Amino acid sequence: MDLSRPAGAFTGAGGSVTLAFAKMTGAGNDFIVVDDRGGAIGEDARELAKQLCRRRLSVGADGLILIVPSTRCAFRMRYFNADGSEADMCGNGGRCAARFAFDHGIAGRALSFESRSGVHEAEIVDDENVRLSMVDPRAIILDFTLTALGKKLHVHRVNTGVPHAVLEVDDLEAVNVVELGRAIREHGAFMPEGTNADFVTVRGEHALDLRTYERGVEDETLACGTGAVAAAVTMAAIGKVRPPVSVATAGGWRLDVGFFMSDLGFSGVTLAGDARTIYEGRIEQSAD
Repeated sequence: MDLSRPAGAFTGAGGSVTLAFAKMTGAGNDFIVVDDRGGAIGEDARELAKQLCRRRLSVGADGLILIVPSTRCAFRMRYFNADGSEADMCGNGGRCAARFAFDHGIAGRALSFESRSGVHEAEIVDDENVRLSMVDPRAIILDFTLTALGKKLHVHRVNTGVPHAVLEVDDLEAVNVVELGRAIREHGAFMPEGTNADFVTVRGEHALDLRTYERGVEDETLACGTGAVAAAVTMAAIGKVRPPVSVATAGGWRLDVGFFMSDLGFSGVTLAGDARTIYEGRIEQSAD
């Protein structure tokens, strides 16, 4: 199956529909990537995302990435969470989209693409690593308090393409990320859109450990690119780290976050790390 063909789905013998895809990972975040430049899937991919991302019952992934046409960049990335919701951006997903585009001749080693959060520059560093420019962090609110599960929490909030709540903790392994993360994700302070919840421990001037409860996946994931950026910039804002920051993820990979910091805020944010294809395949379904 040639995944570089400009269509994610086509009708085969007997009216069956075949979807060609690549299963990819970005530092442990896993994605289903489909070249839909031919428009076969269409605008509404919510149900498709939910079906394909179901673990143990389908391919299984944290999200679905569609590569679609762009009038000003190599392509536009549409990102759907495992629950079918469409997100403005996914950092690790963006790095996988860039790797996919390079591997399949859609773009060169240095490329740009669109997401709903803006235009991103990407570089294929080597056979394993991809570096991606991120949007400037915004809506930063430091050290406000909220109560969740009967606990008074000190939280930093920031939007790094999608909203994040960042909590510094002393013992990362002792945190019930799913229980507390879900309570924060659904807290009234972050509604109606909700938030991702990041739990971070500072390991040094340039090092953090991170665990994330991801909105849309509704569970802890092995890594979160926008979460790594959120943790790095909020810890820098309170004087705990300086760039570049190496972020150790729950899955054991490291994400490198670069940025410039001034009185005006943060700029020049980059996210770098592992992005690779696990396998390629196709799913055939009856057209009726």
